[in-house]
Order: sequence, then C-alpha cells, then structure tokens
Amino acid sequence: MALSLDTVTVEASRAEDARAFHAAVFTEGATADSPVVDLNGTGRLSFEATGSNTTGFRGCVLSVIVERPAEVQTLVERATAHGAEVVKPPRKELFGEYTAVFRAPDGTLWKLAAATKKNRGAVPEPPEPVETAVYLGVTSPKASRGFYEALGMETRHDYGDKFVDFTTATGTSRLGLLRRAALAKDVGVDEHGTGPTGVVLTHTAASCADLDALLSRAETAGAAVTVPEPNTRTGGFTDPDGHRWRITAVV
Repeated sequence: MALSLDTVTVEASRAEDARAFHAAVFTEGATADSPVVDLNGTGRLSFEATGSNTTGFRGCVLSVIVERPAEVQTLVERATAHGAEVVKPPRKELFGEYTAVFRAPDGTLWKLAAATKKNRGAVPEPPEPVETAVYLGVTSPKASRGFYEALGMETRHDYGDKFVDFTTATGTSRLGLLRRAALAKDVGVDEHGTGPTGVVLTHTAASCADLDALLSRAETAGAAVTVPEPNTRTGGFTDPDGHRWRITAVV
C-alpha cells in the first residue's frame, strides 16, 4: 500500500460556511447538497469545525490548475464575489505561467494556474480543474521527500532542497514540498505564522491492516502517530514538519 492524498479536509470556525464558499467557487453553486466538494474529479474537499486559532501564514497552499488563463480570471471573480481576498491578481509570470492567489474567508490560501498560455476554445462555466495540488512548507524538501517515499509515494520532480513533488493516481491531489519561506514568497505572503495549518490531509486505506501498516511505517520514518481507538477505523500522524494526516480504513 502507498500513501495518497485522497481528500483535503479544510478546518474552519464555521465549516458549513467554508463548504458553501468552495462549492460556490469551484462547482455549480453553494446549494450543492453534498458535504464534499468534488474538484472535477481531480481531488476532493471536506470541511470540519475547529476551535484552533491560527495567525499569519499557515505553511500550506492549495492549488488548482485549469486549461486557460480566462478560467483563472473567472475563478478569482467567483471567489471575490463570495468574500475572498485577492493576494496576487491574475497575471502572466516571468516564464509565461498565468497565475493568481486568493485567500478564502476561512483563511485557506489558493494558488490558481493555467496549463496553457492562450484562451483556446470555449471557457467552461464553472471552470474545470485539470489538476489539484497541496503544497507544504517544510524545513527541507530533501528530508521530507525521504519521509514520504518511506510511505510509498513516488517522486515525480526532485530539485533537491528547492522543490519536490510526487506522482498521483486518478482522482487524487498532488503533494508538493517547498521550503516554508519559498512557498510564502511564491504566493505573496509573509512567511511567519502560528497555529495549525487549517487543513488535514486525508488518505483512505483499503483495509484496517493497511491502516495499521501505514501508521507503523510513518512512526518508523519519524512521524508522531495517533493510533485508532478500539473498534474504530481511523488513525493519523503528524509529519516531521507538523503537517497532519488522517488515515481511514474503508473496511
């Protein structure tokens, strides 16, 4: 078994408001009945209430990649219409990438990027993500790569202590690692902050045996592990940089 990023759980003081915001931005609208927001089959968002206080940069950035620059602009417009703050307005970057960054009302930072430079074809409404990702700010991407490889992830790009990411399966989000200061600079915020990241990265294990095996491997690799309570199918761990994972067995 290998660790995969199946669902991103967003923590918010008002979980229903956070769900409504993300449904309004990324789907047909805020009236969707499902508690989970599906990002066009490229990843999933769930939401839960928290009483934790976080200030400043959370050390985690969520990302959506769409096909066209116009889709980036549309997503920013939808986000601001529902209360988001634009951190970096839509623009073409130095090497041709078209990006934008916004902060959701619940505090999560989103980076949007276009996979192509031109607006070819009709722009879908709502925009359709072709990939989602979660970028974690870490002390050393090289060291964190070793931790996640020990849990079965396969490295896709490896730029040493600058950037590492991993391959994905269909329907899951990509995991990327940058130094905390570099990640904050990329999205245009100050690197300092306190408190939890505001997200819990969630993996669905095929069985209780797989759940136990992943937790054991995580502990051996240096994680702080929370083992499942008796007669439950959910455990978790905190990686060496403080990023939290939840593992749930389906059977």
